Amino acid sequence: MQIVVAAPDEQWEELVKNRPQVEWKRVYSGNEFINNKTADAYFDLAGNSILQQYASLGKPVIIDSVVETLKELNAPQNMLRINGWPGFLQRPHWEIAGFCSEQVKSVFENLEIQLHVVADEPGFIAARIIAMIVNEAYLALGDEVSSKSEIDTAMKLGTNYPFGPFEWSVALGIENISALLEKLNKEDNRYKPADLLMKEVNKKTT
Repeated sequence: MQIVVAAPDEQWEELVKNRPQVEWKRVYSGNEFINNKTADAYFDLAGNSILQQYASLGKPVIIDSVVETLKELNAPQNMLRINGWPGFLQRPHWEIAGFCSEQVKSVFENLEIQLHVVADEPGFIAARIIAMIVNEAYLALGDEVSSKSEIDTAMKLGTNYPFGPFEWSVALGIENISALLEKLNKEDNRYKPADLLMKEVNKKTT
């Protein structure tokens, strides 16, 4: 089985690590998929997709799109969404949105990844919950409940989480978390990003 991947270095390494059972081919843009029509599947983790062109491939195209839905992207039926945030691609269980055909199931069986089909909604399940935990931690920090390190320690000890919320924000990318919260906030103001969180994001981008 051959899988063609358009991805930056970090995502490429996470995806292929410890998965030698398929033939991986790396390209640097989804535009190059059309020149590799014999592949069994395609991963576009580069974020520069030519979406409608992917319909002509006739094979599963998996995209990293945590915030935007397939419906919003007007994606063809052979496209599916996954969470490509740092750390998620190396997991043995993936959330996926879209039509899981027999082709799709075969691809992921070969990758030894167990799929959990979820609704085509922003944030899937895990990313949405983690974003809310991080946001709540920033609200607590803004209220001067405690420091970042103490909040991280309390959450790891109290809930047995592998990371504290501020550690998560660094590992996953605070810009990713803020983008998801801002998208969710358009429909429900309980997702409104904390002022301190947005202040840190603005510092990084200026």
